[in-house]
Amino acid sequence: MTRTNWLVDALLLVVVLGLSLTLLLLHNEPVLRGLRALTLELSARAEARLAWAGHYFRALEENERLRAENIRLAGELARAREALIANERLTRLLALRDSLSPLPVRAARIVARDITRQRNYLTIDAGRNDGVLPGMAVVDDRGIIGTVLLATPHYARVLPYLNTDFRVAARIQPIGAAGIVRWDGEAPDRLLMEFVSRTEPVQPGMPVVTTTYSGIFPPGFPVGRVAEVTRQPGLNTLRIYLEPASPLDQASYVFVILRPPDPERQLLNSTDTP
Repeated sequence: MTRTNWLVDALLLVVVLGLSLTLLLLHNEPVLRGLRALTLELSARAEARLAWAGHYFRALEENERLRAENIRLAGELARAREALIANERLTRLLALRDSLSPLPVRAARIVARDITRQRNYLTIDAGRNDGVLPGMAVVDDRGIIGTVLLATPHYARVLPYLNTDFRVAARIQPIGAAGIVRWDGEAPDRLLMEFVSRTEPVQPGMPVVTTTYSGIFPPGFPVGRVAEVTRQPGLNTLRIYLEPASPLDQASYVFVILRPPDPERQLLNSTDTP
């Protein structure tokens, strides 16, 4: 037998065996059902082993959805808080306007602020056309803010208490001790009150308000609260540090008291005491 005949016979044998096996499977239903059951069992085991992957990706999608929902809800909560704070602030401003009556006032909004240096300034959206003139007092619902320095028809520049040129006459309310409050150019959350006798019983927490000596601010308006009292050796006065009543970085709406300072009194007063 040649090699070619052997190959032909082997190929025919394979074909015949394949056809026989096919016919056997097609006509033997129990065997076919068994094979199908075995296949289903194997596929079920494979799916069970790989089911964690589907759960993992679904969990990732759910986490992403929940994260986006949390961000949305946090934004709504922040806006609601801002609206509540703004409403409370406007309510206090209305109460302040009523308390300042019969003094004429003009509401304004702080549109620019430069409070990063020793000579700081604020800009408000009210000017000469609104009756705002240099020397007028600027306050908000918590306390003094400053005085008008310059005014254009629609805007005004304010000299705030956080300026080394600012001075205001004040008194420690519970004991009536008077002095001058200024900013020493250091900490933005601390004012300095000077010329108070060292015999005065000043204690931390005492409120400090404006006096009639100011000539600009109405008397009794909040300036700050005593934070620290220092007695310096050899001096007859105390060094009193105050926490400002109205932090400038939180101020947004103010009132300008439309009452210019008395020019005759200003001429007589020292330039160190506005």
